[in-house]
Amino acid sequence: MNYDYIIVGAGSAGCVLANRLSSNPDNSILLIEAGPENNALSLKMPAAVLTNLKGTKHNWAFQGEPEPELNGRQLQHDRGKTLGGSSSINGMLYIRGHALDFEGWRQSGCEGWSYADVLPYFKKMESYGGGGDEFRGDDGPLTIPRTEPDEPLALAFIKAGTEAGYPATDDISGYRQEGFGSLDSTVYKGERLSTARAYLDPARSRTNLTIVTKAHVQRIELDGQTATGVIYKDSSGNTVSAKASKEVILSAGAVGSPHLLMLSGIGPADHLATMGIPVVKDLPGVGQNLNEHPDFVLKFKCLKPVSLWPKTRPLGKLRAGIQWLLNRQGICASNHFDVVGCVRSAPGVEYPDLQLVLSPIAVDDITWAPLQEHAFQIHVGLMQAHSRGSIELRDSNPASPPRILVNYLKDPRDRELMRTGIRLIRELVEQPAFAEYKGEEIYPGADAQTDEQLDEFLSEGIATQWHLSCTARMGASTDNGAVVDASGKVHGIEKLRVVDASIMPTVTNGNTNCPTIMIAEKLSDAIQGLPALPRIEAEFWTNPDYETSQR
Repeated sequence: MNYDYIIVGAGSAGCVLANRLSSNPDNSILLIEAGPENNALSLKMPAAVLTNLKGTKHNWAFQGEPEPELNGRQLQHDRGKTLGGSSSINGMLYIRGHALDFEGWRQSGCEGWSYADVLPYFKKMESYGGGGDEFRGDDGPLTIPRTEPDEPLALAFIKAGTEAGYPATDDISGYRQEGFGSLDSTVYKGERLSTARAYLDPARSRTNLTIVTKAHVQRIELDGQTATGVIYKDSSGNTVSAKASKEVILSAGAVGSPHLLMLSGIGPADHLATMGIPVVKDLPGVGQNLNEHPDFVLKFKCLKPVSLWPKTRPLGKLRAGIQWLLNRQGICASNHFDVVGCVRSAPGVEYPDLQLVLSPIAVDDITWAPLQEHAFQIHVGLMQAHSRGSIELRDSNPASPPRILVNYLKDPRDRELMRTGIRLIRELVEQPAFAEYKGEEIYPGADAQTDEQLDEFLSEGIATQWHLSCTARMGASTDNGAVVDASGKVHGIEKLRVVDASIMPTVTNGNTNCPTIMIAEKLSDAIQGLPALPRIEAEFWTNPDYETSQR
């Protein structure tokens, strides 16, 4: 089988590439996905997100290595294994990141990735319900509804933020990220809007696009230091060789892409030699620089019957499910993450490094079953962790999952920042807006006050936000840790490119699905030799007193 382009992975980036590259009828495209089609109802129903994460049909469910700072706990790293990838199983939160994230990318040696460079692509990809403006697009494939929270706990959360002295923002992905405001989601007309729906479905009928599912790529085929195709096993277990005359593009994600590179002999020479894999190109940065957002959840009793708990009981679930099946409305038509606070941890921090998200129901951290009482929880996520982890081969067998070590809280500064986040949430719920709702602190509990006590709960309670990234980072060829250049081309290997969250130099300030889609939009132009979209020099807000004030 011969194609112009082979795309490995039909996830958040791969579906975008398949659409954009196949829009030129002269290009022939093979899109390979290890998982099945995305037909399951659970992938369409927004409220079924936890159902998708409990199984392995649509989820790689990678088991991490024992985390030294988390009492040796092994966290599960959920990654999508179906058309749409993680956009088909994630929490559907839609956040671009802060403008200064991308200024940092540019300053790290990634020319063409400043905020002015990426803003046109953010606008290109979306149709925003509030209408297009300097920051928002209005005719892209990804419809992002403009929502206004109306639930009591969500309204209390936003009001408490302003009472605590934080700014309010009417668009966290627009002029001002910092502050408290509504949280966008990839939910449209009551269904999850994955990249499979937004990008791949409109392109499926094109005769120049071939989509293969349940196909597991074993390695990249190389002629010397030129990629010529891939070897994969199809759904029947047959070994298939597919050739690419123009490029092989890895969009297998922050776990899958470095894994495939190393299986193909591209990566740290010493590690490859230990695995018995002949070294084609020594790239020490492959699998290194793993970034992640640690997550910790505080749970509170709710003094008024305004949480979602009763609607999750058997009769309530039945009614909600029927309502969603009939008209795509009701509680099953939402991910129930409606509001967010993007805050700075201390004076001197230039832009938000903590993300606070309210859930109008509290769940057990192990089983994810709702607590059997009216309760709510608030997540604190560390957006700029200092700790770095790695992804390494377990062995040379492509069927063996890689070793994932995030090194949560390995850098002591991360513990300090998470403790700060806990205390800021406790301050938030003591504001007048929460007076009629906030009851006893269920977890970690009001008795946990000292640094030492909070550290114990952090070690037992830190979880993942499923934002693994940066494991094949962009950078100049003179940068020993860089894997790809600013256009995603793998250093030292011809006709091989990586386009997904693994090429981020540092993780963005928020959930990673949105910027991953932007990366694919931007690099689809580069792959086709098209000029980049004109830069947009939009003024964005940073606190003028950030050096002396925390809010």
